[in-house]
Amino acid sequence: MIVIDIDKAKAITKDRLRAERVPLLAAQDVAFQRALESGSDTAAIVAEKQRLRDVTTLVDSCTTTDELKALSCAAPVVEQVVEPTPEPVAEPAPEGEA
Repeated sequence: MIVIDIDKAKAITKDRLRAERVPLLAAQDVAFQRALESGSDTAAIVAEKQRLRDVTTLVDSCTTTDELKALSCAAPVVEQVVEPTPEPVAEPAPEGEA
């Protein structure tokens, strides 16, 4: 019977997540500098960097190895709500014209 040490699994997962986020944080640093140079808003970049820093704290609430395996630094998928565009309505031709 294989027994898994959950504390050791959590430590391994934290190390994996730290390694996974290194290039993502570097990319956000570049985006932040570019935004500063162009005078763009940096709020979304700052929020993403904080999310990446906080990702290892999610490990502490996991209780199974499946939960640990599911953790990733990948950005959460946000579904965009697309408003349907109304179909153009053909206006009736004035009477007498056809």
